[in-house]
Amino acid sequence: MLLIDPPGVHGPGGGLWSHLASDASYEELHDFAASLGIPRRGFDGDHYDVPAVLHDRVVAAGAVPVSSRELAARLVAAGLRRRRTGRPGRRAVGRVLLAPPPLRPGARVAVVAPSGPVDPARLAAGVALLRDWGLVVDEPVLPPPGEQPWLASTDAERAADLERAWLDEGVDAVWCARGGSGAHRVVDLLDWTALLEVRPPLLVGFSDTTALHEAVASRLGLVTVHGPVVAMLPDLDPAALAATRALVLEGRVDDLLGAPLLPGRAEGPLVGGNLTVLAAGAGTPTSRPARGCVAVLEDVAEPAYRLDRALTQLLRAGWFDGVHGVACGAFTDCGDPAVVRSLLRARLAPLGVPVVVDLPVGHQPANRPLPLGARAALDGDAGVLRVPDPLGPGAGRS
Repeated sequence: MLLIDPPGVHGPGGGLWSHLASDASYEELHDFAASLGIPRRGFDGDHYDVPAVLHDRVVAAGAVPVSSRELAARLVAAGLRRRRTGRPGRRAVGRVLLAPPPLRPGARVAVVAPSGPVDPARLAAGVALLRDWGLVVDEPVLPPPGEQPWLASTDAERAADLERAWLDEGVDAVWCARGGSGAHRVVDLLDWTALLEVRPPLLVGFSDTTALHEAVASRLGLVTVHGPVVAMLPDLDPAALAATRALVLEGRVDDLLGAPLLPGRAEGPLVGGNLTVLAAGAGTPTSRPARGCVAVLEDVAEPAYRLDRALTQLLRAGWFDGVHGVACGAFTDCGDPAVVRSLLRARLAPLGVPVVVDLPVGHQPANRPLPLGARAALDGDAGVLRVPDPLGPGAGRS
């Protein structure tokens, strides 16, 4: 049975809200909410938060009015009561972060370009793939070029585009069009107080998006997806494309197999991303250190000496202090792989933690997505990275 209590709680953005729940199944609840156009972002563990203005409409559609006490009691009796997943907000370094739920068919996706310019044809091909998955993708609007050719538009325009998408309550995911350069320039232009007050969408992207992953983790305490940008989707191999769909639509990550470099086992939330972007952010207010975490590293087109410089910067800045393990993806077009592997061993061995290399993550067709902020297990003896609970209710509990 579908249940709704009287408006009487203060929800995101203020105002009075009701709780909509089902004592039969979450599936019944999700289907009912979707039929009324209530966004999936309104789901909070075991109920939907519904603004008071929709209360009578929900009742007319079939929900039974009950008291808040009775609603909670029925959920407990049905075994469907879940601990409150919480609200976005700062969380201590080394803690598992709050995870938005996976998307459902019909979920709405906004494509943003917070970094470099994107090729329209590649972007259109990526959007078509997302629509083939049953997602509703807003038609991307490419802004006029900025004053610098490596930026998609001005800093103010890129920040406003991202902020507008995030604050739109109908948007379930904010997916970056491409990487490149420039995301660090928009971080301090965003209204983090406003972003904190809304139900969070799922942020997807990698490479230069690392700056946003770190900022969202630091300011909002949210799990984000380190995964292919929209313009990259057509270039993925079938397994990587299926893995991306599995994470964002099913909340599932299959084990990732790499090669052992330094032995041992470790657990902790995933943190990191692109090595060069991480180094560029070291010492800034939104840098998210690796203490208590499994650090993910990847890069592209950086010679070994530049990788060395970036690793050294992070080591000297204390970013690796207290790290539990290091999961290295692809270092594409970074020179001789043997030289890169030797460098990683030399710089990371003093940390005394397990290290796995050659994981299918980064600038390559095999780019698999990872939920940054979700708990992971790294096996340095077998070369395996596991993420048992990537997205959805419970994934963000620490």
